Formats: sequence, C-alpha cells, structure tokens
Amino acid sequence: MNVEIIDIPKIENSLGNIAVLEKGFVPFEIQRVYYLYDIPSSSIRGGHSHKKLRQIIIAISGSFTVILKDGSSEKKVFLNKPDKGLLIENNVWRELENFSSGAVCLVLASDVFDESDYIRDYDVFLNSKK
Repeated sequence: MNVEIIDIPKIENSLGNIAVLEKGFVPFEIQRVYYLYDIPSSSIRGGHSHKKLRQIIIAISGSFTVILKDGSSEKKVFLNKPDKGLLIENNVWRELENFSSGAVCLVLASDVFDESDYIRDYDVFLNSKK
C-alpha cells in the first residue's frame, strides 16, 4: 500500500518540544493546510480517495485511527504522537475514526481543494483500481 509513517524532526527541550516541518522534508510542495477539531468520538471522517493529491496526516493532539484501503488490502494506523506523520499517496481510500476527546488532526496537502480530484464513492474507487 502506498502509505508510510514518517518521523517528523523534533527539537527536544525541558521547556517543551518543537516539531519542525521545513521545505525539503515534506516530499511535496505544501499547497493547503487544514485541521479537524471538536470531532465527536463516534464520527467517521474522510471516506474518499484522491486521484492526484498527496497528504500527510498528523495527530497534533489526542488520537485517532486511519483506515486505509487500496482495493485489495486494508491497513489501520493509530496516530497519537505529534512527531509522527502518515504520508498517504494518491489512489488510497481513507477513513478516520475513533477520535479521542480533544483530538486535533492536521493535514498537509499537495494541492488546493479541487472537488474533481475526489472519489467519494467506494465502488467507483474500486472500479478505478481495475
């Protein structure tokens, strides 16, 4: 599956840590940044794939699970550390669930919002993989 956990460089300090995302570290030019917050624990977010867009998903606070599907296999990734990012390449179905209280999900995206890049129907996604 075309996903991987990446270690975000951090500077540790007794006064608090700093995670650093600089040009050159992220494997694409960041065109959009957004975050999800105040998410009810029973919510399921995502439920789509992208034709071209690449993303890094980070649990800035709290935790959640990302379910990833490539049409033939499924993988669950539990995110709960702000110095770990989940790089998701294009053509991977994703769903986010099991949000803890106070969870904040940060997303770095390789392009601006474009509805035509989304596949929001799982059957259409499966057909696109053939």
